[in-house]
Amino acid sequence: MENRIIIPERRIRIISSASVAGGDEENGPFGGSFDITDVNGRFGMETWEKSESEMQRLALGCAMRKGGIDVDSVDAMFAGDLLNQCVGSNYGLSDYRIPYFGLYGACSTAAEGMMLAAIMCSSAPRRCAAVTSSHYCSAERQFRYPLEYGGQRPPTAQWTVTGSGAFILSSEDEDCGEESEYTPVVKEMLPGFVVDRGINDVNNMGAAMAPAAADTIARYFSSGRDVKEPDMIVTGDLGREGSGILCDILASDGYDISDRHVDCGVLIYNIDEADKHSGGSGCGCSAVVMSAHILKNIRSGVIKDVLFIGTGALMSPLTLNQGSTIPGIGHLLRIVGEKR
Repeated sequence: MENRIIIPERRIRIISSASVAGGDEENGPFGGSFDITDVNGRFGMETWEKSESEMQRLALGCAMRKGGIDVDSVDAMFAGDLLNQCVGSNYGLSDYRIPYFGLYGACSTAAEGMMLAAIMCSSAPRRCAAVTSSHYCSAERQFRYPLEYGGQRPPTAQWTVTGSGAFILSSEDEDCGEESEYTPVVKEMLPGFVVDRGINDVNNMGAAMAPAAADTIARYFSSGRDVKEPDMIVTGDLGREGSGILCDILASDGYDISDRHVDCGVLIYNIDEADKHSGGSGCGCSAVVMSAHILKNIRSGVIKDVLFIGTGALMSPLTLNQGSTIPGIGHLLRIVGEKR
C-alpha cells in the first residue's frame, strides 16, 4: 500500500482554471497573469471572511467562463480553506447548484481537491471542480493575532497569500475548455501520509511540512520512476526554510531534486523586496501559482511534465494553544501536457 500510485483509467484533463489574488500578490512576479485582482483584498465585501468567500465565488465563475462551461455540466465540486468549518467555501460556493464536498487539507487543499476530483472523474464520464482559497487578514486573526497587534515575525515565518484558485477537470472527450496548444492531463497520483516530526513552532511551518513532502516524493520515486524525468518538481508551499530541508532530506535518501525543484511559496512574491521572510503560504498560494503560472506554461508547451506536491500543516488554533506538535501532509499529482 505504501507506494500504490493511482493511475486514472480514463484521460483526466484540467480543462480550465482561474486565479483571484490580492494586492501584494499582484505586485509579485505573476501579477499580470492572475485573472482577477483587488489591490486592497476586499472584493467589495464588508468583512475579511466574506472577502474570502467572494474570491472563491469569482474564481469558480471565471474558470467556467474561460472554459465555456455551464453549472449544469459540473457534477461535483471539492472545496476548502483555512477557516473554521471551511466557512470560506461553504458561503462562497452556496449559490452554485453543484454537489459539494468540503475539505480541510490546509495548504495542501488545492492538490487534495484536484486529486479527489480526478478520482471521481475517472469513474464515469463527468466533470468536477476543485476550489480553494486563503486570505491574509482572515487567517491572521484566526491563527495568530489581530492585525492591529503588529507582532514581529522570525525569518522562518511565512505570509498567508490572499488568493483563490479554481480548477475544472473532465474525463469527457468533447473539445471544450480553454484554448491552448496543449492540455494538462493528470497521469498519476499518490496520496500522502500524515507525518509528524515533532515541530511545534507555528512560525516555522516549512519545517513541519517538509518531512511529509519528502516522504511522498521518496515513495513515488522508490516505485521505479526516474527523478530526472519531470521537468519540474513543484511543492506548495514550504517557503525558503522548508524547501532547503526538503532537498536535504531527499538527498540523504539518494534523490537529488535540487536542479528541478521550485516552491510556490518562494515563487509567489519578490520575497526580499516585499519583506515576506520565508515566502508565502495558505491554501491560495499553490492554487494561484498553479493556475496562473504552472498550468499556463503547460498549456503553451514551455513545460511538459510536472510533479505537483501540495503540502499542508494540519494544526488548529486550539491544538497550538495546547502545545501540540504540527503534523504535515503531502499529496502528489503528476501533470503532463498532451497535444489537443
